[in-house]
Amino acid sequence: MPAIIECQNISKVYTHGHSAVTALSKSTLSIQKGEFVAVMGPSGSGKSTLLNLIGGLDEPSSGEILVMGKNLKTMNDDARAEFRNNHIGFVFQFFHLQSYYTVFENVMSPFLFEDSPVPQRSEHHYARAKEAIVRVGLSDRWNHIPDELSGGERQRAAIARAIVKNPKIILADEPTGNLDRATGTAIMELFKTLQKECGVTIVLVTHDERSAQCAERVLMLDKGTLL
Repeated sequence: MPAIIECQNISKVYTHGHSAVTALSKSTLSIQKGEFVAVMGPSGSGKSTLLNLIGGLDEPSSGEILVMGKNLKTMNDDARAEFRNNHIGFVFQFFHLQSYYTVFENVMSPFLFEDSPVPQRSEHHYARAKEAIVRVGLSDRWNHIPDELSGGERQRAAIARAIVKNPKIILADEPTGNLDRATGTAIMELFKTLQKECGVTIVLVTHDERSAQCAERVLMLDKGTLL
């Protein structure tokens, strides 16, 4: 069975004036559909760079990335943006919620990028957003803005936004890094439930061993190199 994510000898080099910084060096990995993989490493090891490349938020300097059989390098910016919006959910350490939106409005936001009639959006997508909010346990907080939520509730709202379009892949960048231990454990249990019930593929980058233990496979990244 073809892997859902294949990175083939990818490197990422950032240039600053006359100097160059290698964030990722000749890394190859393969992730199967429905797999939960954690990527560990110290700060500055290239974890977030790897995640951004897999998600099509950045382009590799060399090598190829295939996601669901699609070569991201051959897509233009608009095609990559559409692909991300339809197939990949992102969860970040600092939530990235719109502070003036309610939970419901934040969860609905991925639908704003769709080219669909407003009536269809207001009927069909309303139900999808409600389902996602219930799934993450925020049915009693749907009309609250982020400032009225705890850190764990904000991350649950961010996860609901990530899953509202039923993505095949979730990319999580230090999702427990801004949470206390108990809340972080609850968030990782939620990821495991989503993997089991929805069959979603999860790629988690973290420096926290407790979070990494929730994954089925752990990869180590150091100084831009997968070990």
